[in-house]
Amino acid sequence: MQPDPAPPPGSAQLRADCGRCFGLCCVVPAFAASADFAIDKPAGRPCPNLRPDHRCGIHTQLRERGFPGCTVFDCFGAGQQVAQVTFGGRDWRDAPDTLPAMAEAFTVLRSLHELLWYLAEALTLHPPAGLRVELERARADTAALTAADLARLRTVDVAAHRDRINPLLSRAGDAARSPGGADHRGAPLIGADLRRADLRRANLRGALLIGADLRGVDLGRADVTGADLRGADLRGADLRETLFLHQAQLDAARGDARTGLPATLTRPAHWTALPLTPVRRATPAVTSTRRRRRR
Repeated sequence: MQPDPAPPPGSAQLRADCGRCFGLCCVVPAFAASADFAIDKPAGRPCPNLRPDHRCGIHTQLRERGFPGCTVFDCFGAGQQVAQVTFGGRDWRDAPDTLPAMAEAFTVLRSLHELLWYLAEALTLHPPAGLRVELERARADTAALTAADLARLRTVDVAAHRDRINPLLSRAGDAARSPGGADHRGAPLIGADLRRADLRRANLRGALLIGADLRGVDLGRADVTGADLRGADLRGADLRETLFLHQAQLDAARGDARTGLPATLTRPAHWTALPLTPVRRATPAVTSTRRRRRR
């Protein structure tokens, strides 16, 4: 008789626990000298700021020292899964030959854990019964993959798995947004002034909102799955009911004490506490990208 599968990980398991990891986010990814990183680092090489105890030596000064990119990375708990489950607590510093395989596992598990986070969020949105069954099945299948050994992880086609799950997440978001608002899915809104836009219940999946001005905007029931909020100005915005908003998106943006946040997320330490000048909402100035294409 086969044992019952382990239950999907809870919210705590989908949050990074650096004390149970081996600094994998400081080793596995490559980064290039840019506005996000002060230096070049090839994949698989430990960052020079990584201490022997696997902690960052400049953690409290990352932004000031030119590493804001580090502050917005989220492994969704994949780091401790690789360290404590896949490799059973075996430290790559003690066994350097394990590092390449550990990097492989981390790359796969980070994507799977992110999908698990989105699936868990989708299930909190009270989807229709049929869709809930599909989401729960997808969650169980994904959780089973995260518990696999290294040999099995190497066979996982992450892109194909994501392609199977994304339509379910999109349907969950659409159901939660109903009746839907403006469609800005994948829209290039870099630096756009959206203060007068009606973005309640909007589809912002994959939208490029880098540096966008969203001061005072109500994003209630807007779907921001995969939206790039780097440098976006969220001062005074209402994000309390925003769909699929995760901590890394907030960490990449700007906000203040008046930015409304979901109870499950934390106000980033770098956000200013200065009050926001009241924003007067007016008739929406941004129309649906879908409508613009038809004109």
